[in-house]
Order: sequence, then C-alpha cells, then structure tokens
Amino acid sequence: MGKLTGKTALVTGASRGIGRAIALRLAKDGARLVLHYARSRDAAEALAEEIAGFGIRPFLVSGDLSDIANIDAIVSQIEDQIGGGEVLDILVNNAGHLLPDGPEAGESSFDGLVAVNLRAPFFLIQKLSVRMKSGGRIVNVSSGLSKMALPSAMLYGMTKAGLNHLTLSFAKEFGPRGITVNAVLPGIIRSDMSAWVDSEEGARIASARSVFARVGEPADVADIVAFLASDDARWVTGECIDASGGQFLV
Repeated sequence: MGKLTGKTALVTGASRGIGRAIALRLAKDGARLVLHYARSRDAAEALAEEIAGFGIRPFLVSGDLSDIANIDAIVSQIEDQIGGGEVLDILVNNAGHLLPDGPEAGESSFDGLVAVNLRAPFFLIQKLSVRMKSGGRIVNVSSGLSKMALPSAMLYGMTKAGLNHLTLSFAKEFGPRGITVNAVLPGIIRSDMSAWVDSEEGARIASARSVFARVGEPADVADIVAFLASDDARWVTGECIDASGGQFLV
C-alpha cells in the first residue's frame, strides 16, 4: 500500500508536462486520480491507460479553465463519477498558461492569463473545498517567476504571485479543518512551456542556472507535490516552496 492509498486526487492540466508527472507520482503512491484536461484528450486518455497499469483506473474531466462556467461543470463531472458529499482528499491546481507578454500586453492576453492562472484556482478551491474531507491537501503549482522581475513575462509572474497569496490566505482559512494549502514554485523545467531547453544550447543555459548543473525535470516537481499531498506534510501549510534547483540563490 502506498502513502496515498484510499485518497482521491484531482490534478488539473494533467495531460502533459508537470501535471502528467504529478498524476503518475500520486498514482504510484496509491491515489485514485481524477485527471483534468482542456484540449489534449488523446494525451489524457493515454495517461489514464498508463495509470490503470498501477491497478487503479482514473477518470477524466474536461473543461477550458478560461471559461468560468466550466468550473461548475468540472465539479459536476466529479460528483457524477464519485457521488455527492465529501468526495475529494487532494486538489492540485497545476493548469496554467505561459504567454510572453509584458508591459505592452493587450486586454485579451491579460484577461486570459488571469482567468486560467488565478481565477480558476480560486474558484476550484472555493467550490471543491466544501467537498474536501477534513485533513485534505491543496497544492498550487506556482512559479519561480513570481519572485523576480522579468518584464517580458510580467503578466505570468503577476498571476503566479497572486496564486502565492491565495495559498497563504486559504491556508489560514482551512487550518481549523486540518486542510493544508501549499504552493510549489518551479524554475526552468523540461516541458512544453520550456521547449527551448531541448536544444543543446538551451540545455546548457538552463543547466548553468541551477546549482546542480542540470536541467530540471517534471519528476523533480512531482516528488515535492507528492510529499505535500501526503500525511508526512501534515504540519506544513501556507508555504511557497522553491523548486528551482537553486536557480534563485544569488
């Protein structure tokens, strides 16, 4: 039996990258997975088949998180599959957009990033927390860019900084129920969002920014999320944990 046997976990943006690695790790620890995807149904179904090989078949929920109406739809899909009442133990808000927009960004880019990176996690937490069992776990996947000034990614950093604040406030709100709320702040990770690291020059640059002299992998983040989702992290809440491989040690 794994540390998460008997637990049910929702991972948003689970079809690829960090979300995929998180889903696989939680499944290996015994969790029953609810896999959210927006558009990549084929990838989500392939992941579900892989996870089924661990002996626990996950189920899929879909919805573009830029549309607020889909938040309620996702909650309804979960209830249809599991039932009413307290149905969730773990929520991992991983889904996010990264657009290279800075000071000259237009309204569409601004609204799109806020909708997915900040509004969606807020309302998912709000609506799913009432269906979360006491002693539950909420983990928000933020970004190291929330701690630094990078004008070309200003909007992304802004939304992730807001997510950090949500983490602090919800941690205090849910403390009496034994629900922990934490955030993980990755640096440069090999994923669709950072495809440039797959080139020889990109890998060299990314490796040079870590004290470990290598490129970060999705599993590096997933292992931290798995710890925060487990009972081992019962005394950790309201934390924004650097997961950059020492990228910001200057």
